[in-house]
Amino acid sequence: MLFDKLFKFVIHTTSLYNIDESHGISHSMKVLHHAHNIYTSELPNPELEKQKTIIYVSSILHDMCDKKYMSEIEGIKCIQEYMQDDLTEEDLEITKTIISTMSYSKVKVNGFPKLGKYQLAYHIVREADLLSAYDIDRCIIYRMHKSGEGFKNSYMEARELADQRILTHIKDDLFVTKYSKQLAQTLHDDLISKLSVWESILA
Repeated sequence: MLFDKLFKFVIHTTSLYNIDESHGISHSMKVLHHAHNIYTSELPNPELEKQKTIIYVSSILHDMCDKKYMSEIEGIKCIQEYMQDDLTEEDLEITKTIISTMSYSKVKVNGFPKLGKYQLAYHIVREADLLSAYDIDRCIIYRMHKSGEGFKNSYMEARELADQRILTHIKDDLFVTKYSKQLAQTLHDDLISKLSVWESILA
């Protein structure tokens, strides 16, 4: 089964590159769930239905070439070699393009790539990852692992990220699908409440 192969790769890669849980298998699953829900909200769409596998593969493997943990070029090469028996050459190429252009930082610098018939598939995967970013605990966990800082300093860094980036996603028009726009508002409000709880705990 394709999912067996995909998640096996995530487990292997996270172990090999010491990728912490903020970008590990749990995150891959959450992004897949979001992507599936966005995808189904856009149906019926015959062209999009042909791209379902691309969307799922990109959602699960998108952080397995993250430059925070490894060489992006080498990571993408490993993904392509691993998936070459399961995807066509065209599907491999568009998967590479999606995962190498979807990050918040690249979008802010370069904007959205023009991907023709794959444009919606790109946005689905990108938005799924963006929706996962509203989890402030994930931000804290990443900073605790990455910097070795204590919890409170990691929280303060995550809080700054939330204020400067995550809570501006809606205002910055980073969501294009109706489903993501609606869910993002709910997650935005939930994040504000969660930050308030953490502030109360740390007071």
